Amino acid sequence: MDEDIRRYYELGLERDRLTQGHSRVEFERTKELLTRFLPKPPARVLDVGGGPGTYAAWLADRGYDVRLVDAMPLHVEQAMELAGKRFSAVVGDARTLDEADGSWDAVLLLGPLYHLVDRADRVAALREARRVLRPGGVLVAAAISRFASLIDCFLRGLLDETGWAVVEADLAHGRHRPGGRRVELFTTAYFHRPEELQAEVEEAGFAVDGVFGVEGPGWTQPDAPVDEDVLETVVRMARAVEQEPAIIGASGHLLVVGRPSS
Repeated sequence: MDEDIRRYYELGLERDRLTQGHSRVEFERTKELLTRFLPKPPARVLDVGGGPGTYAAWLADRGYDVRLVDAMPLHVEQAMELAGKRFSAVVGDARTLDEADGSWDAVLLLGPLYHLVDRADRVAALREARRVLRPGGVLVAAAISRFASLIDCFLRGLLDETGWAVVEADLAHGRHRPGGRRVELFTTAYFHRPEELQAEVEEAGFAVDGVFGVEGPGWTQPDAPVDEDVLETVVRMARAVEQEPAIIGASGHLLVVGRPSS
């Protein structure tokens, strides 16, 4: 793992991220899309890159049989603390899963594609997901939008000389490398265009059901994280334009749903 990525996640910021700030919009919308596309419980769900277990716990409470895999030992420790006996969690690599062929009803990749900067590694992770999926199973994978850092840095007042240099590189080629200079600028990552995400999933052997904008344009509303009525409106806005090609890139995150092609 890239050392900048390791150092960033060892700060422990991921444990509560989805329940705070603008990430609440991401969490609510991702749960909504998972509910729409996952098979009914008690289907078996492999949560690859599942972090500290926020989605795994939610899925387990809905009756799914969940196993979490993450590259960060800290995240696996936190997930095990959260799990109790509800789900299992192990350290692993999205590109080389220690799972049998065709053994899972659904595979989630809600993080690995962020940090596999080389296309070959991302496609390898997607092909591993296809290998472990049963025929007719479903893949749900997340990516960070190519335009997320431009919008986010503007909202947080980070477009100084350093911030602009990072954002301009992101827009040019998608490779986000803040170099550890600022934790506010995230860490080493790859930011996708929507059509690029779909192409990678198809290259890995999936038929794509759709690419969705997760947060929609309303995630920039400052009251969204704290006012429940505003949050509901932002989620409704995102749902209304979730597959509109002209606007889905304005979301902070993209979600692709695919099924193994014959």
